[in-house]
Formats: sequence, C-alpha cells, structure tokens
Amino acid sequence: MKLHHLRNATLVIETEKHIILVDPMLGKRKTIPPFTIFRYKPKRNPLVALPKNSREILSKVTHCLITHLHPDHIDKAGEVFLRRNNVSVICSSKDEKALIQRGLTVVQTLDYWEPQKFLDGKITGIPAVHGYGFIAKLMGNVMGFYIELDDEKSIYVSSDTIFTEHVEKVLTEFKPDISIVACGTARLDFGQPLLMRMDEILKFTALAPGKVFANHLEALNHCPTTRLQLKTALSDNGLLGKTAVPNDGECVEY
Repeated sequence: MKLHHLRNATLVIETEKHIILVDPMLGKRKTIPPFTIFRYKPKRNPLVALPKNSREILSKVTHCLITHLHPDHIDKAGEVFLRRNNVSVICSSKDEKALIQRGLTVVQTLDYWEPQKFLDGKITGIPAVHGYGFIAKLMGNVMGFYIELDDEKSIYVSSDTIFTEHVEKVLTEFKPDISIVACGTARLDFGQPLLMRMDEILKFTALAPGKVFANHLEALNHCPTTRLQLKTALSDNGLLGKTAVPNDGECVEY
C-alpha cells in the first residue's frame, strides 16, 4: 500500500486494486480567503501550490472519500475534478444532499459506527469533533473513516478532530495498521483550536498500534504548527520512528 500526500489533508491511497482520493483541495495558490486575519498573518490559501507530480497521481483515481465540506477539504477545483472524471464519491449521509447539488456522483453514504461494504472490503464512518468547546458546533458535521480492504493494511482517516472517546475507541479496539492524524493545530481569530493540540497529537501517536501518518501541515494560514515542530516533539517523546511526516508530493509505502 502507498499513501501519496499531496497537500494539507489531500492524499491518495493506492493499493494493488484501488486508487482512492481523500479530501480534494486541488486549487491553485491563494484561491481561498484567509481563515484568520488577526491571530496569524492574513495570507490567502492555500499557501503552497500542488506538487508537480499531483496530476499523474490524480489521473488514476476512481473513488473519493470526503470527510466534510470545508473548502480546505473540497474546493471548487476539487469539485471540477470529481465531476469531469466522474469519480465515485463516498461521504457522510449528512453531506449527501449538498454534494449532489454540486453535481458530484455520490455512490455511497455512511452513518457513524455502521460498517458497510466498500470495494472489496468494508468502511465505517467515525465521529469527528472539529474543535474544543462551542467552536465544534460552528464547524458542523465531520466524519472520519475506518477502511478495511482485502489483503491490505487497515487505515483510520481520523479527519479534522480533537482527541475524543471515539478516536480512542478506534485506536484501541479497531487497532488500525495505519492512522492518519491532522496536526496543524488550526485556530480561527476566536475560540480554541479546531484540531488536536500537541499533547493530544502525542497521545494519539502513542496509542496508535501501527504506523502514524501526519498531515494538515504548512498549507493554510490558520495552521501554525510546522513539520519541524512536530518532528521535534515526536522525537523528544520517542515517537518519531513510528510516524511519517511527509512533504507535499511524497509517497509513503507501507
């Protein structure tokens, strides 16, 4: 199995039989307004371009998982790509109507904790809480995914979430071979962080029974945590050896 990290939360899962896209933010640099103006510098997003090898990687995609509808997870360019290539979309049942209205081909919807057949295996929707306190309600519906395909490693796409009992249940009871965690510690101009703080990232990584894949880094103006800061914290806690912190365009093989 290969995980191709493109940018932010956008990645491609490549197996022997399937090529699955996750959260397509595919637009050019500076096509999305800043997510924060006062707390951090008001730069337009994404801060970086897609890697040069992204077109080749995306050309093979047949299915797409969408965790939620924020523009840093599916933007206008991502929608165009999915429509033009008639890519089959899998999402939360709460997002189905909105994605169909955008002209996407939704072939499967999920409810939390209810496993369904998916390709040659199965998939389960996992609750995700996008922030601490009241901010999570403003962020709306988010879904992670636990994916089990035949003769492949199991994958937990935790999505945009803080550390919760749901996250802990997947790590300790489902025991994924690969766990993907959003590490940018995003914040708006008000409220608490939208993603795990560093102590929770470290807790997530320590509890994960297999390998950890870190993303949601250095692509958006409201995500201050850098790859170097993350690697330093992981190293200080003896966790860097089990964690991949890929650069944009990098492929991690498991």
